Amino acid sequence: METQNAIVKIKRKNTARLPGFGLTLGLSLVYMSFLILIPLSALVLYSARLSPKEFWTLVLDERVLSAFKVSFSSTFFAAAINFFFGLIIAWVLTRYQFPGKRFIDAFIDLPFAIPTAVAGISLAAIFAPTGILGSFLQKFGISLGFSKAGIVIALIFIGMPFVVRTVQPIIEELDKSVEEAASSLGANFFQIFVKVIFPSVFPALLTGFAMAFARGLGEYGSIIFISSNMPYESEIVPLLIIKKLMQFDYKGASAIGVSMLVCAFVLLFCVNMLQVYTKKRRKI
Repeated sequence: METQNAIVKIKRKNTARLPGFGLTLGLSLVYMSFLILIPLSALVLYSARLSPKEFWTLVLDERVLSAFKVSFSSTFFAAAINFFFGLIIAWVLTRYQFPGKRFIDAFIDLPFAIPTAVAGISLAAIFAPTGILGSFLQKFGISLGFSKAGIVIALIFIGMPFVVRTVQPIIEELDKSVEEAASSLGANFFQIFVKVIFPSVFPALLTGFAMAFARGLGEYGSIIFISSNMPYESEIVPLLIIKKLMQFDYKGASAIGVSMLVCAFVLLFCVNMLQVYTKKRRKI
């Protein structure tokens, strides 16, 4: 009996962690430290040289607040649009067969592969007032290039793959028999989607939204070519940081960078907490 208990304890101990846990954990911590923790810590320590009064004076400057407003509002609208259309695209690619599906599926990853500057130049060539589509829209008084709308377009282009690729595997794993059972009980497609499908994909959809939002906050290359980059109007935070660095204002750049870092961390933390809450509600 004691031998059996000892064997059970050994099995539990072996299954509790991966082989070589100590080595892999150490390598992971070292790797993460060099890539993320040390650079971010250096930024925080550099900004710590500022007194609280100097820090808040730099962060609460009217131009800085305006840049934060442009960045957050544009990124939110772009992520919200990707939240809706990303789900539709992921659903179509997963549930339907049609000619050119493989090409479209590969096309989704294109924003990951091309430089963001190339994306910005391409979008500007299309939506600028003299562009292919921009010149046509200009006849109706619609201007998408060199405006806040251009910023949203660039962020939609950059953020779309995050939502699609996060939601797509979840849709593929959905049990169709549950949908068929709901249909046999008289539920229509809208009821099946709201009661069965959406609760299952919502955590992944929320993750994709957060990733697209966080990615959009730090986007620079694609925006500067399609935005007018005017202070107090269409100037984003990353561009303002670059301008301060070019002016050798390292204190101002570090203060704004730390503010962006805190905002991004708080956002991701809130989204993770919401995901945990959603999963608990589903289990209940």
